[in-house]
Amino acid sequence: MSPVLDTAFIPPHDREEAIRYAVWDSVVAVDIDHRPPAEGISVRMGLGAIGPVRICSARATAVTVHRTQRLAQADEEPAVFLGLQVTGTSIVAQNGRECALGPGEFAVYESIAPYTLSFAEGVDHHFIRFPRAALALPDRLVREATSVTLGSDNPLARLASTYFHQLAVDGELHQGGHADAAVEPSVELLRAVLTSRHHDSSLAKAPLEATLSLRVTHYIRQHLADPDLSAERIATAHNISVRHLYAVLSRSGISLGEWIRTRRLAECRRELAGPKGRLRTIAAIGRSWGFVDATHFSKVFRQAYGISPRSWRDQNHPAPPTDLDSSG
Repeated sequence: MSPVLDTAFIPPHDREEAIRYAVWDSVVAVDIDHRPPAEGISVRMGLGAIGPVRICSARATAVTVHRTQRLAQADEEPAVFLGLQVTGTSIVAQNGRECALGPGEFAVYESIAPYTLSFAEGVDHHFIRFPRAALALPDRLVREATSVTLGSDNPLARLASTYFHQLAVDGELHQGGHADAAVEPSVELLRAVLTSRHHDSSLAKAPLEATLSLRVTHYIRQHLADPDLSAERIATAHNISVRHLYAVLSRSGISLGEWIRTRRLAECRRELAGPKGRLRTIAAIGRSWGFVDATHFSKVFRQAYGISPRSWRDQNHPAPPTDLDSSG
């Protein structure tokens, strides 16, 4: 697991901001209340990934973490977190429930609803983030499973605790083919734990169709920069026909072409205004997000935002004496 943050190397007056930035950038946007004063704050955090599953292991001094309503509502890629206690205790609160975790126990909570995590004794915890779409479970089932202690009283949960701890600490599992091979069993094990609470195995299968729209939009976000992203490719990836794909998205009020174009334009707009906005030509930025024709890109950008890509970039980055960019 790659270290992301170690406050031992950060001046005390900069620690709270450095921690906030690292957590927001690597895990999720939350408010963080530290118990000790700045000079007493200590955090060591490492980050890993198993395909789309992200893992953060942290040791820290006492802290309370809040995912506020405002932050939850701004979430564009819903996720389900598995919080696994390593040593000590913690409390997880969401959806009107609160549970305590001891060593080897875990709980799940959603990114799209407010929650509170309390580590009064300090943090020794694995935070494992799953894309909500990958679990393919009904919203009600997931909501009812949040803030429930999972551990010794459930044989699947005992297995999952051992499995996910090993997944978090074994760096070899985060690399190449090992990581690719671990994605599906990781998702299926969590699905099995959550559905086993209802003693109905059909719950693990029936939601696949019900959550198809969510899984499709997640797939599109993951492949947004691919110029060959098409209805045929998306349908094939989900083992459905193109006709069925359009029908599913239509029920969710989504027009496929417009949905993809809007998000690609948003990425171009963000990149043009970002700190590296002048390192590539406008045409190259458009191509990197699937707009192969520079003239067409400039036209649809202006239609969407009322300003050309060049003018938008110049507003955020004053032009140097010589601008060789010829498109936009």
